[in-house]
Amino acid sequence: MKLQPHTHCVNWIRTATPLLMCIFCFIAPPVKSQDLEVKKLKALSMEELMEIEVISVSKRKEKILEAASAVQVITDEDIRNSGVASLPEALKLATNLQVAQVNASQWAISARGFNNVLANKLLVLIDGRVVYTPMYAGVFWDVQNLVLEDIERIEVISGPGGTMWGANAVNGVINIITKNTRDTQGLYAEAAAGTELRGLASLRYGGKLSNKLSYRVYGTTFRRDNTLFRDSIEATDDWQIAQTGLRLDWEPTANDAVTLQSNFYDDRPDPDGDHPVAASGSNALARWNHSVSERSDFQVQMFYDKTWRDFRNGFAEKLHTYDLEGVSRHALGKRHIVLYGLGFRMMDHNVRNLELFAFKPAQKSLYLYNAFVQDEISLAKEKLRLTLGMKVERNTYTGFQYQPNVRLTWTPSPHQTVWSAVSRAVRNPARIDREFFLYLTPELPYIAGGNFQSEKLIAYELGWKAQIRDNLTVSVSTFYNRYDDLRSVEPGPPPFGIPVTFGNGVKGDTHGAEVLLTYPVTPSWKLRLGYTYLNKDLELKPGSADMNNGTAESNDPNHQALLQSTVQLFKGLRLSTVLRYVGRLPEPYVDEHADLDVSIALKVTRRIEVNVTGQNLLQDHHTEFIPSSPAPKDIERGVYGKLICRF
Repeated sequence: MKLQPHTHCVNWIRTATPLLMCIFCFIAPPVKSQDLEVKKLKALSMEELMEIEVISVSKRKEKILEAASAVQVITDEDIRNSGVASLPEALKLATNLQVAQVNASQWAISARGFNNVLANKLLVLIDGRVVYTPMYAGVFWDVQNLVLEDIERIEVISGPGGTMWGANAVNGVINIITKNTRDTQGLYAEAAAGTELRGLASLRYGGKLSNKLSYRVYGTTFRRDNTLFRDSIEATDDWQIAQTGLRLDWEPTANDAVTLQSNFYDDRPDPDGDHPVAASGSNALARWNHSVSERSDFQVQMFYDKTWRDFRNGFAEKLHTYDLEGVSRHALGKRHIVLYGLGFRMMDHNVRNLELFAFKPAQKSLYLYNAFVQDEISLAKEKLRLTLGMKVERNTYTGFQYQPNVRLTWTPSPHQTVWSAVSRAVRNPARIDREFFLYLTPELPYIAGGNFQSEKLIAYELGWKAQIRDNLTVSVSTFYNRYDDLRSVEPGPPPFGIPVTFGNGVKGDTHGAEVLLTYPVTPSWKLRLGYTYLNKDLELKPGSADMNNGTAESNDPNHQALLQSTVQLFKGLRLSTVLRYVGRLPEPYVDEHADLDVSIALKVTRRIEVNVTGQNLLQDHHTEFIPSSPAPKDIERGVYGKLICRF
């Protein structure tokens, strides 16, 4: 395999972006900012904040207060104030996620447990594009990169979303939504450097081709320093990535909106610390929204995604994903709003195998067909809402799967909502479950592909959201999940117990609660407090001899909490702190720890801002997660400074 042609362009971006940024900061002509939505969001009162609209719960806009789901929104202001410098770091601001850094480039991210470097029960989307590898049914977080300034919000659902989003939306959905190009007009440039974040530079320009057609183009790159082995010896796992892309938004009529966007990246993660992985890719997305009336609209979306990853040890994979989806919403009378849709996805996965490490066959085309329908029924003078939904999917491995959903929402007052839900969700097999082979010798397999079936979940949820007085918002979500057919590692026949196969020999349940409070102490001081409790109880099913005794699928804390504080000290000076507590991980054991991030931002002029951010300030270094491979690494304390220019 050879590097793709766009790699040369991305390498140029990595080299030229810092220089171009500095030049533009001082010579670019001023452009009047059109970022009106961002300004509105910053000025929202607490009452208006509870009316922020989300789309991830039901694939239609609805107020977050009225959404029958445990959904949190990380706004662009939350991201900017926290001082985070990467997408996985930003996800730590969602208190209903488990997020742990493993080494310089790897992360373990999940919701409601089952966290692992290869976590497979969380669906992630970026502007509607599913970020997914069929190799292990999860996300390669080391290639998910954005200019954080361009993110409008991140909607995080903890709990199943299978009826709307399909397979793998078992424990949650992360929907990352970037800003419309009309809200990113003019020049934005940033440069940062420090102890762990060795360098970061981004350059983005937005303009208009007409009153109805706007665009933006960008380039961004960063490099992160090595982490430490647990004996304080420095690892050689530094990470660098460069990415470029463009987006166009066209509104030909008052009822139509068309979005076209594309991204290219070149990545060099090195989790093993001995040879960087070569990862590159590109994607393109087109979306058309048409509004018929206030209660009727439809959306058609298609995307293509190409990824290539060479592990530099002889093993490599190439993936082409083609996806087409249509969703329509119609009002039937005064009480019913019906949503329905169709979808198709084809993933062409091709690997270059090793002699003793292989996916067989080397090339596999995976198909996914789906259809869903949902009816929202207004009852009792619109204070009570019943939602009935069903998604039917057909996948290559296990055929038809059904994911129903029943939700009940009671709104006794305009500032209070009580909701409950019962849902079924499934996790379809990945290639590693069915077609992975590991050999002791070329003729003697130790792990052999099996007949793994879909994992299943029945979830029961109960929640309450309220705005208390004018300045305190509260969200409480409780859940009880029952899992069946979870993955197990089953030994082969005696006398040697090989080959080992992947089976469905584990079942169990989890229960817990998630609490989020937002409280503006004064007009210039805002607090955000979150707490999550999780208890997990897994056991072997009759007939299973799981070699891991039901412990391999996850490593989760029982308790975690976050306190985010943002204070506008005086005009132009802002102080933000994020204090995070994570309880101990049981197996492999990781001690409990607390992190403190502090960011100080000074607006020097109308166009220029300087900030200094310290991360993980409470300890020199600490462990967040221990993977099965490579060796455990510690995350170090870091400090970096950033220069931002806006024109």
